[in-house]
Amino acid sequence: MVGERRPVVLRNGTVLTMDGQHRVLTGHDVLVVGDRIAAIGPALEVPEGTEEVDAAGGIVMPGMIDTHRHMWQTAMRGYGADWTLTQYFVWYYLEWGKVFRPEDVHAGNLLSAAEALEAGVTTTVDWSHGLQTPDHADAAVDALQAVPGRFVLAYGNIQDSPASWTAKPEFRDFVTRRITGDDMLGFQLAFDVTGDPSFPEKPAFEVARELGVPVTTHAGVWGATNDDGIKLMYDHGFMTPETVYVHAASLTDDAYHRIAATGGSISVSTESEQSAGQGYPPTWVIRKHGIPVSLSMDTSVWWSADLFSAMRTTLGADRSREHMAAHATNDTVTHSSLRAEHVVDWATMGGARALGRDSDIGSLEVGKKADIVLLRNENSPAMFPILNPYGHVAFQAQRSDVDTVLVDGRIVKRDHKLVGVDLGHIRSQVEQTVEHLKGRLGEEAWDKGMNPDIPESKVLDNPYTYTDYRGDTRTSV
Repeated sequence: MVGERRPVVLRNGTVLTMDGQHRVLTGHDVLVVGDRIAAIGPALEVPEGTEEVDAAGGIVMPGMIDTHRHMWQTAMRGYGADWTLTQYFVWYYLEWGKVFRPEDVHAGNLLSAAEALEAGVTTTVDWSHGLQTPDHADAAVDALQAVPGRFVLAYGNIQDSPASWTAKPEFRDFVTRRITGDDMLGFQLAFDVTGDPSFPEKPAFEVARELGVPVTTHAGVWGATNDDGIKLMYDHGFMTPETVYVHAASLTDDAYHRIAATGGSISVSTESEQSAGQGYPPTWVIRKHGIPVSLSMDTSVWWSADLFSAMRTTLGADRSREHMAAHATNDTVTHSSLRAEHVVDWATMGGARALGRDSDIGSLEVGKKADIVLLRNENSPAMFPILNPYGHVAFQAQRSDVDTVLVDGRIVKRDHKLVGVDLGHIRSQVEQTVEHLKGRLGEEAWDKGMNPDIPESKVLDNPYTYTDYRGDTRTSV
């Protein structure tokens, strides 16, 4: 059961350490004792009673870290597949986000937490901007603590202004009651900066500073947040190395310079930026400024909830932009600048650095926390041969190839199955949430929300004519 913490050794795998040298160790073991990595090496001697996990033919890597996931929305999985950001804002911010009850936040968080672990994501930032009341916040934390993963609650409330909800006594009471320094539950404040010259978000930043917690903010979102917000944060001294800027896809060089100068990091949600309209996925420009990057999946109301998709879409978007820029000057890219190794780093150590936890998670090193993933699937023809381990993780592996997951030294997924997670209970909770939401919206609004209007399109007139080859049966020699 998940409550046990006995020694575990993963035997004879290809180990992606993601340490400072990015060592790749073939045929190595990883020994876990307590909540820490005790040894890495070939043919390790282990304590009596150690559980042995066969990693031969597999990849042992650090647990992945998602720095921005709206977990409360997961019960609506796939509902907004055809949305733009406009439809998302209307549905959640203006119309229906406010009908989510505490139990609906709980159901979404339960489902999201379980699927994060199942996909090898051992640490997830719950960008929880649906916390309309302390009851909603308690429900969110109850769900996170019911699943054996590592989480960060990023507290937010899109139905109220940041200055208002951070000033309420009930918010302070929640922080006192629920944020206790638990190693498995971190804390951030989550709110956006509109760019209003009066800087109405200033009191919320002051609360964050008083509490000693980081701020995570959607920055550089086309039509919503821009350089003005960055400048206000900078001018008032609220840009810190702990600040995580989500998306940052439509900023100017001036804003990127400010982020770089103050040591912040950017959480890139490539599937989201590609589809919703925040701006072109920004890794191509972030790299020029030397800003640290982490990866995130954003929300399951649209996209996949694993970082394998995040890694491959990020590589695709960055390389596509590099090729297009070269083609515009009649040039050719002969060597890709962004490599598979880079996105694997962003999915692991990048997240650890963003959360200020690079000293104890994000890489496989002796003495670090044992958050570990084994990719191994003897039933998949896509899992052999493993020639380029980084390329295999970024382009070949899927969530179904996650064989074993350890969090804090405990096995939470074994032989491709979650341990200590009652999916039947989660399914029941989610079904009740879907029933509630459909009932509140009504069939017509429910269907309309899922199926936004399709803009009219017109096929261009073609000036060329040719023989009617579809109906012409003549042959030519």
